[in-house]
Amino acid sequence: MHANNEIGTVQPVAEIGKIAREHGVLFHVDAVQTAGHLPINVNDLNVDMLSISGHKLYGPKGIGALYIRKGVRIDSLLSGGSQERGKRPGTENVPGIVGFGEAAAIAKAEMADEAVRLTLLRDRLSSELLTRIPDSHPNGHHTLRLPNNVNISFDYVEGESLLLNLDFEGICASTGSACSSSSLEPSHVLLACGKIAEEAHGSLRFSLGKFTTGEDIDSVIEALPRIVKKLRAMSPLAPKSVGLVR
Repeated sequence: MHANNEIGTVQPVAEIGKIAREHGVLFHVDAVQTAGHLPINVNDLNVDMLSISGHKLYGPKGIGALYIRKGVRIDSLLSGGSQERGKRPGTENVPGIVGFGEAAAIAKAEMADEAVRLTLLRDRLSSELLTRIPDSHPNGHHTLRLPNNVNISFDYVEGESLLLNLDFEGICASTGSACSSSSLEPSHVLLACGKIAEEAHGSLRFSLGKFTTGEDIDSVIEALPRIVKKLRAMSPLAPKSVGLVR
């Protein structure tokens, strides 16, 4: 991954790619999270293949792109017609391709300004929640991270309960990636970062976007400390001495 889809950390892809190239290893990178949010240069990143997806750029769903460096040969996943240079048979999704291209052009034009705007919103949301809610912990790198990702663990509460209460307030969040939304297991990403299961279960991910406003951030800052306080007051796991909220 160029950037992790749960905790937002931007990985040292260029350094990894350099090592791979020195040892003759083909290197594929999933850049779905970064495309449209951060600059991507396949030469600077030392990648041989790179994947991006249209819906992350506000383009149509069901369309994506795979960059393949000249000289790299891959096998076809399916056999059939000669469309898409013999790599993927079937009728091309022309509306999806055109929509994806237009979305990419818009994202490129807006990316620099939007990254600054989202970073300010991201940092304000993270700082306020960590200040107002004791026993809360940020996940992911503090600075080398996506401009639109906030992931925080809250001790003594369940993420699912937080989600339900936020939903009542009209606020959307998640406890992990969409890929694992049907699983009740704690996030493997947070476990790999050293979190115990209880901490991983008490995490929330907020994904900001081009339609996120300062008022939206204010709503979360007002609602979440109140929700955490209520849930901790009912939780048998919370020590009586724990600060419920500031």
